[in-house]
Amino acid sequence: MWILHFLPDALILWICNIVLLVGIALTVTVFFIKRIPIINQYRTPAQVLGMALLVLGVYWRGGYAIEQEWRERVAAVEARVAAAEAQSKEENVKIVTKVVTKTQVIRTRGETITKYIDREIVQYDTKFAPGGQCEIPREFIKAHNDAAEAPK
Repeated sequence: MWILHFLPDALILWICNIVLLVGIALTVTVFFIKRIPIINQYRTPAQVLGMALLVLGVYWRGGYAIEQEWRERVAAVEARVAAAEAQSKEENVKIVTKVVTKTQVIRTRGETITKYIDREIVQYDTKFAPGGQCEIPREFIKAHNDAAEAPK
C-alpha cells in the first residue's frame, strides 16, 4: 500500500473507477448472455470474473475513500501543530523577556550590594591589620543576609 503514495491520486481513483465499472458492466452483461447461444458457454467464467471485479472495485474504492479521510485528518492535525508552534514561539519570546529582565534585576541588585559592602568594609580595614582582632562586622553579616534573599 505504501507504493500507492508515489502514484497521483487521480490515477488511483481512475483505476478504482475503471475496475468498478468493468465489474458492473460484466455482471449486468452476463444476465443477457444466455440469450446468445455462441457466447452462452462463457457465461459462468464471465459471471465469476464480473463479480470478482465488482467486489475488487468496491473494496479499492472504499480503501481509497478511507485513505483520503486519513489524509484530511493528518492535514487537520498538521494545521493544529503549526498553530501550536506559532503560539509556542510567542510564549518563548515572553519567557526570554522575563528571564532577561530578571537577570538584569539580579545584576543590578548584585552591583548595589557590592557597592554597599565596599563602602562599609573600608570602615573596618584597621581591624584586619596584623595584630588586630579578627571579628566579622555586623554590617557585613547584614549585607550577606540581604544578598541571600530572593529578588522582589
